[in-house]
Amino acid sequence: MVQQHGLALSQSPLLENPEQYRRLVGKLIYLAATRPDLAYAVHILSQFMQHPRHDHWIALMCVIRYLKGTPGQGVFLKSDCDLRLHGWCDSDYAGCPLTRRSLSGWLMQLGSSPISWQTKKQDVVSRSSAEAEYRCMAMALCELKGLRQLLMELGVKHDRPMSLHCDNQAALYIAANPVFHERTKHVEIDCHYVRDAVHDRLIATKKVDTKEQLADIFTKALGCREFEKFRDKLGICNPHAPA
Repeated sequence: MVQQHGLALSQSPLLENPEQYRRLVGKLIYLAATRPDLAYAVHILSQFMQHPRHDHWIALMCVIRYLKGTPGQGVFLKSDCDLRLHGWCDSDYAGCPLTRRSLSGWLMQLGSSPISWQTKKQDVVSRSSAEAEYRCMAMALCELKGLRQLLMELGVKHDRPMSLHCDNQAALYIAANPVFHERTKHVEIDCHYVRDAVHDRLIATKKVDTKEQLADIFTKALGCREFEKFRDKLGICNPHAPA
């Protein structure tokens, strides 16, 4: 056999029956309401509903096999809750290979129980990882403020600052030091939005190591060991599993 040298160009073929792909992804979107561990996978798969290809079907089957191996799992809301809000936010800089927009992911906890989570592509292209992280912080702050208002309407006071965990040191410096705003005019609205919340003691930003960043599971594909580690820390369990 003669070895040839060159560059091969090819594409994954379109599915012959895309309707089956759409139905399965639609069911996953519904299931993700109680399965934070599916957020990233559902976000990726749902972007190809119009023209799914064979590679997307293979990825979908991997998610289906994972579900078959973890039946009955869901979030666990603990009864011994201190009714304090905690936020975790993370960003995957230029994570989308098609648009180079960054992915934002966040997790909101009431005590240690997960109550809100999301993986979302940012609206604009960020020019640095700090900018991507800071935009993610601003979106997470919106969610925290909404949840705080909901608690107040239910008669639960939240006087102490809400903690917001981030693993990007530059983004935390920008939130804490207004001098940095002069270098970040392209994200000035987000800068002032987060900075004002820190100044008013509405939130308290906290540095967390990347290996302990719970929101990491919402922004990128992880190895099996890392995925299971974060999944267990999210507060996901199977109540029907043998003790």
